[in-house]
Amino acid sequence: MPAGPRRTATLIAGLLAGLATAAAAVEPELGVAAAGAALSNTRLHLEITVEGAAEPIPVTISADGRALREVLLAAGRHEEIVPEALLGWGRHTIEVASGGARATAEIYALPGWLSLLPPLIAIGLAIAFKDVLLALFLGVFSGAMCLFGWNPFTALARTVDHFVAPAITDSGQASILVFTLMLGGMVGLVTKSGGTQGIVKRLSRFATDPRRGQTATWLMGVLVFFDDYSNALIVGSTMRPLSDRLKISREKLAYIVDSTSAPVASVVPFSSWIGFEVGLIAAALTALDLPFDAYTTFLASIPYRFYPIFALVLGLSIAVTGRDFGPMATAERRARSTGKLMADGAVPLADFGEERLAPPDGTPLRAINALAPILTIIVITLLGLFLTGSAGASRADASSTADWIRQIMGNADSYKALLWASLGGVLVGAALPLAQRILTLRQTMEGMIEGFKSMLLALVVLTLAWSIGAVCNELHTADFLVRLTAGVLSVHWLPVVVFLLSAVVAFATGSSWGTLSILMPLVIPIAHAIAGSAGLEVGAAGYATVLVGTISSVLAGSVWGDHCSPISDTTILSSTASGCDHIAHVRTQLPYALAAGVLGMVLGDIPTAFGMSPWISLFVGSILIVAGVRWLGKPALEPSRS
Repeated sequence: MPAGPRRTATLIAGLLAGLATAAAAVEPELGVAAAGAALSNTRLHLEITVEGAAEPIPVTISADGRALREVLLAAGRHEEIVPEALLGWGRHTIEVASGGARATAEIYALPGWLSLLPPLIAIGLAIAFKDVLLALFLGVFSGAMCLFGWNPFTALARTVDHFVAPAITDSGQASILVFTLMLGGMVGLVTKSGGTQGIVKRLSRFATDPRRGQTATWLMGVLVFFDDYSNALIVGSTMRPLSDRLKISREKLAYIVDSTSAPVASVVPFSSWIGFEVGLIAAALTALDLPFDAYTTFLASIPYRFYPIFALVLGLSIAVTGRDFGPMATAERRARSTGKLMADGAVPLADFGEERLAPPDGTPLRAINALAPILTIIVITLLGLFLTGSAGASRADASSTADWIRQIMGNADSYKALLWASLGGVLVGAALPLAQRILTLRQTMEGMIEGFKSMLLALVVLTLAWSIGAVCNELHTADFLVRLTAGVLSVHWLPVVVFLLSAVVAFATGSSWGTLSILMPLVIPIAHAIAGSAGLEVGAAGYATVLVGTISSVLAGSVWGDHCSPISDTTILSSTASGCDHIAHVRTQLPYALAAGVLGMVLGDIPTAFGMSPWISLFVGSILIVAGVRWLGKPALEPSRS
């Protein structure tokens, strides 16, 4: 190459190298902000942004000039939790720094008790004034006030655009709304076509009295085990006409539906819950490098799930004996003696418009017109779970058929399966009466639309319940509750304390899955540390008892709190499908849920933590439940026979 061009090439290469060196020398840009509210004496949640970093850089996090921790962050946006912060009530300066780059944010730490205010307002007002819509809205609004500077106009705007709108646009929650809406349309179709009345006619041959009707409802709830949402909506809407005919109160129907939905789905090894539960357990075990299989650990925890199991035993005992206590006994006496399925002034969450959905005169009452759409939903749901889960499951790598099914359920997308199933149910529910010429096309569309309308109130309540869950998430309600329990945990009392904590979090947030996702990553490391401090080695029988007992307490406690909470989605769906006043359902179910929960603690969590076999606890507890129902329960007045 001639000298001139060679010098030019060298010059260009040197220039490029200089530019690269200069670019590498540019300091990255940092940003920091609080993720949600900052609460005094709880973990600090931060959003840290890193720009201009070619590779991960060390970032130091400080509060009021006190270095807290150092993390390694790549370019992008990161959510960091700083448990060491423990800020006092008031204003604080948070700084993130790396080399010469730094960013600061002024954070005002609220008193921790304020995080409990929104759920307490919602729950308290709902029970006091029996208006769940207003109570939920004010709960969300109070949370927005705490988060957005106590300006009521700003809080009102943020209630709608920051909490309610995202609750609808979240893909998973939107799927549940569509599923609920479509199922309402299917119920409208099968009612309009005479299918529901056909089922009642068939079942009336066997369920000839209220006790048999309640037992049949409980058995159906156990059989629809694969998903709690499907369980509540299918069982409630299917059995409601029969229970009405037998003069079973709507409160009682809603209780049986609610007491079989989540308890069954949460303990059955093959349900839509399994992937979520096992996934959380696996993540925590992997983080601690513990040599346990997550699914095996899940199976080992089932005998320790005292509340769900006792809830099922209690529901069956009450159904079989026909005896009740507390407010439920009053509701049942009212239904039997006066025929009033709901109390005066009660407002059901779903109004299925029996008159508007009455079949045309002379319509043949064929059960197949209801059974076929219901079976379609069940089959498509199971098929959908298989199709969406089998892509990530390897039959060759599975140790057994059960292990393969576990892999499928763990990878399944239950939201897609439910959407496909509800659409299939509506299509079959519309096609059958059209094919049989029972309904005209116009009548079919009218029935479907009336079914859609019947779900409007339930959809609004669900949306507000999810909104208040988002409020609790941004206020870090769970973190505050966890902080309250610090220092009171010991190896023998850990399971019962965790059970209570899970119940409180689920009650306050209205979400059992949200409770699991919040607490499981926290309590498993705590159980590991406490077991180690007590001299229990990993793999020892005592260590396994502590670990499994703690995991089961989170799973069982979340279901208990969810059952007791008026802002729980499954509680709302049970009221919806049963056509029950929501607050009446909560009020009548609460004594039963409390009884099963307390019994689970006294006979289950505490004695098993001291070494008693969980099978003894389950046996003794079940005997006491049956005896207690016989002793405390009072039979409702039997309907007159003519």
